[in-house]
Amino acid sequence: MQGFQEFLNRPKMQKFRHIDYTNWAVYVVLILISYQFMYPMLRMLTMSVMSSDDIINPVVNWVPTSLSFGNFATAWGVMNPSVTMVNSIWFSGLLAVCQTLVSATTGFALARFEFPLKKFWFFMILSSFILPLPVMLIPRTMMVFNIQDTLGVQMFGTIWPQTAMALGGQGVFSAILILIFYNFTRMIPTALDEAASIDGASSLQIFYHIILKLSVATLLVVFLFSFVWNWNETIVTQTFMRGTGIPLIPQQLSQFESVFANFAGAAQGAEAGLEQERINEAFRMSGTMISIFPLFVIYLAVQRHFIKGIENTGITGV
Repeated sequence: MQGFQEFLNRPKMQKFRHIDYTNWAVYVVLILISYQFMYPMLRMLTMSVMSSDDIINPVVNWVPTSLSFGNFATAWGVMNPSVTMVNSIWFSGLLAVCQTLVSATTGFALARFEFPLKKFWFFMILSSFILPLPVMLIPRTMMVFNIQDTLGVQMFGTIWPQTAMALGGQGVFSAILILIFYNFTRMIPTALDEAASIDGASSLQIFYHIILKLSVATLLVVFLFSFVWNWNETIVTQTFMRGTGIPLIPQQLSQFESVFANFAGAAQGAEAGLEQERINEAFRMSGTMISIFPLFVIYLAVQRHFIKGIENTGITGV
């Protein structure tokens, strides 16, 4: 009590001299930024459990009057995740593995070797990220057409165009993934490479036994980035896999309204009133929640290693 009385008797400037206003400013900025990220997720979550009456009720904004988990059952039937989600997992995983392998080898080569026009090729890799996607998509489509006509092999409607682009360093945001490995490899002392070379190790052995084994967290970060980006990619996938028999969950989500209309028409006898609710936003938000659920589970499972990998890749400005 005596100490508190002494604090009250101090002059005003001495009372609050110990307060670090910089930290408070940082906290305020972080809270505002986090709100921008959390608002869409919270809004999506609350709307997905709203009933039809709550959706059209102007008084109901955030808290529904009654929870309607039946929205997820209807969205599940429309999205057909037992097929589309499985296809999206193996397809995105395949492209992520290809991009991770190519990004690791390319980043290692750029960081450790000197070769003619190195700066030029490095600039070209970065330019592939700067250029808009439609600008890159047109020549890539023409290239696939030429390969298909020359070899007589069906390319469109298969996984081969995107797989070939991923193996060629032209996958979704491959330039960023290469840059991540490039920065991390530069952080590894070259003395380790020299010591291995003295012992007779080749460049491939150095890459495998030193670089890869020290970059497990970085491999995880690159793989997750690639997996999420390929999971959410729709423009390139719809261009090269049109007419394919491999339905993916992002494409199913983009066609949610039309598929829902057919689903409602087929179930009109079993579920009365479903046709009138076909434009209900609660169903769309439920479908969106289903589509991102695997990504959410994956992040929760590896978040500690993911954050550690982010710290080690040089993205934070190290």
